[in-house]
Amino acid sequence: MRCMHINIRKATFILLTLLINRIQMEDQTRSSTEIENKKNESPNINFKKKNDVILNCPTTSECKNLKGSCIKCDLKEKCIYGETLRTTCEPEQGVTCTGPISFPREYICRYCYQTDHWEHECELSANCNSVTSPPSYYVTNCTVKDDIICLGLRSFKKKLVCNWTCGYRWSTTLLLSITLGGFGADRFYLGHWQEGIGKLFSFGGLGVWTIIDVILISLHYLGPADGSLYI
Repeated sequence: MRCMHINIRKATFILLTLLINRIQMEDQTRSSTEIENKKNESPNINFKKKNDVILNCPTTSECKNLKGSCIKCDLKEKCIYGETLRTTCEPEQGVTCTGPISFPREYICRYCYQTDHWEHECELSANCNSVTSPPSYYVTNCTVKDDIICLGLRSFKKKLVCNWTCGYRWSTTLLLSITLGGFGADRFYLGHWQEGIGKLFSFGGLGVWTIIDVILISLHYLGPADGSLYI
């Protein structure tokens, strides 16, 4: 009977070992497949992006007048930041244009993510609170403008301060707070419905709440309930 228990334990141990090995082999196979799929997808994604760039490039323009995303230039990475350099550019593969294929261009020694804020466009987000202290930030995608030539990728990530607006005017809010603040009109206008109802039924906290809100709004401390900025 004791030998039988030992044999059962051995058989159970062997079965568990085989099961674990089978699971590990399946995981390795799945991981290898996913890696191969990603390798196969990457060229297709890059090819699609390149095709989109080519479609947006003019076909009747002179080569020297093409925008930055339609040309490739021989840029020197070993240069002094901020200095103005000259280089030779030519159209990207697949871009058609008229005139000489090679042409000179001037550029500033810097990477695209080092361009000034007016030299690139970013995707703005309203999913953040603009009235927090300290200010909140979010990371978004930015792309340099077509007339800019710079080192590295033309699209990059950038951290921006949350400063979106939804159309609430500070002057209107302050006027409502001074004239109809005792009835909660300023709070209703900003979207603070619960506080607005409280002010309405308490007659502006017998005037005290009204005075406090006028001060808070005048100092820009009290803003819209959605977290946006005044215009």
